[in-house]
Amino acid sequence: MTTVRETIPDDLVPEVEAALAWFNRRRDIAFEVTGIVDPEAAPEASGARKLRLVLCGGDRCEQRSFRVTAEGGGYDVAVLDDAASEASAGGEIAELDPPPGARRGWLDRVLGQHAFVVLVFYRGYW
Repeated sequence: MTTVRETIPDDLVPEVEAALAWFNRRRDIAFEVTGIVDPEAAPEASGARKLRLVLCGGDRCEQRSFRVTAEGGGYDVAVLDDAASEASAGGEIAELDPPPGARRGWLDRVLGQHAFVVLVFYRGYW
């Protein structure tokens, strides 16, 4: 069974921050990590760790997989699923509903600006 946690385990924070920094350097908007999928997965034999992160930025959330390897004083990051999303029409595809924490923050900001809000979710865009 897949487990999604909103809180990043302390021992994974450096790898998650490295993956997020790598991902944001290649995007027009800044994403934040709002969750991690199956955080208890063991590192590979090579010492690399596969991270499945829930990233939210702007008006969408995406699940992306990274391979993060400790190298020298830092980390080597490689995306594991970029080829599939780049091959799709229109480039990136958002894959999931924003987790409650990200959605609550957005909804609180928008409700402060309007009398009511209609929330529509379609293929990861909200």
